[in-house]
Amino acid sequence: MRIVNHKTYGEANRPPLYIAHGVFGMLDNWHNIAQNLAEYFFVITYDARNHGKSFHDDDASYDAMAEDLKKLSDKFGHDTFNLIGHSMGGKTAMKFVDLYPDKVSKLIVVDIAPKAYKASHTSFIQAFKEIPFDRIANRKDADLAFSEYANDMAIRQFLLKNIESRPEGGYQLKINVDAIEYHYQEIIGGIEFQNTHNLPCTFIAGGNSHYIGENDFIRIQNIFPNAKLISIKNAGHWVHAEQPQAFVQAIKTCLIDTN
Repeated sequence: MRIVNHKTYGEANRPPLYIAHGVFGMLDNWHNIAQNLAEYFFVITYDARNHGKSFHDDDASYDAMAEDLKKLSDKFGHDTFNLIGHSMGGKTAMKFVDLYPDKVSKLIVVDIAPKAYKASHTSFIQAFKEIPFDRIANRKDADLAFSEYANDMAIRQFLLKNIESRPEGGYQLKINVDAIEYHYQEIIGGIEFQNTHNLPCTFIAGGNSHYIGENDFIRIQNIFPNAKLISIKNAGHWVHAEQPQAFVQAIKTCLIDTN
């Protein structure tokens, strides 16, 4: 049985908390947040399949990613746990709740709704497929090559975490870009639900992000009747990276203060 690459924080006797990252992300993106939450939880971050140090597989569907989370939680013997998911990880988390509604105590979805979105990553996929990383000498040159596909330096720095140096020189991809490209329409697509879910649920939106609109939250509450929405000021889609202190406080409010 293949288990996704993962990392733990805190004492194992604390309430378990799993964190699922977004597309082109990896568990390292959540290191600081996990450290902050480890005082209260046994935190498990993990690389989704086809990302980071996890295995590559042609299947990059949400059903497959939800099953990976199930296998990981089974490995630790967690019958129930808290779950945070950002972007693609948020859709994975919602899919997981629909498949295994009794396993999640509290759900936090970060800056994503269960709807379909317009394609916004195609130039990044193109860059990963077209740039000859194996012939690039250093990360400065890699950033320069990527600048033709992404203008924003912060986004490039985030994306370029998906390359690693090769012993013989140059770089190689960590991600399985072919599988991500093949399943991209599903990754940005909507989640179909079998049931409604009454578990405590919080959607955290970036105040400067447009991923969750008013109409989106109406639909969210049709699926998750107990859902509430928290908006964090001066944050875009990467809420946890842009406003980490406010984000951690929101998590504590949702998971601890409501107990």
